Amino acid sequence: MIDVKSTLTDAGERMEMAALYLEEQLSRIRAGRANIAILDGVRVSSYGSMVPLNQVANVSAPDPRTIAIAPWDKKTIRDIEKAIMDSDVGITPENNGEVIRLNIPQPTEERRRELAKQCNKIGEKIKIEVRNVRSDIKDKLKKAIKDGLSEDNEKDAENELQKIHDKYIKRVEDLLAEKEKEIMTV
Repeated sequence: MIDVKSTLTDAGERMEMAALYLEEQLSRIRAGRANIAILDGVRVSSYGSMVPLNQVANVSAPDPRTIAIAPWDKKTIRDIEKAIMDSDVGITPENNGEVIRLNIPQPTEERRRELAKQCNKIGEKIKIEVRNVRSDIKDKLKKAIKDGLSEDNEKDAENELQKIHDKYIKRVEDLLAEKEKEIMTV
């Protein structure tokens, strides 16, 4: 027989993971302000292996339009520059021999709209994932009736599942609204 509480907890955890994934993806979209999270996906060739950028250099945002990358080993400056150029960051690095600077350009109105659409696409995928979790759990609850779960318990569990679902859909919408506001603010 199915344990309703653990099934609902599992559903909540899966929806939470989807929301956290969305937060991570949205943090990588640059909105015109310097955000070091846009460099999270950059891997640098260092001593024969590919490592994250933050393991070979100090990454900081000294002002709202600049990201500064200070390599710990000056010999890796070329590798860091190449890794940034090869990544999907879309910003050309400036190198003064000691520090690499990324100047974040102010996005145009058209680019802002594209970024907002990109965020909404990611958000829609996450909403679909949350709905799929709800659907999976509903199916489990329906099958559990055959295994001896009472219909009243199943209905209560379904109502609780719907509340969990609504909570995470609202969280996704709030995250998207917050990011869109950030993108559209000049």
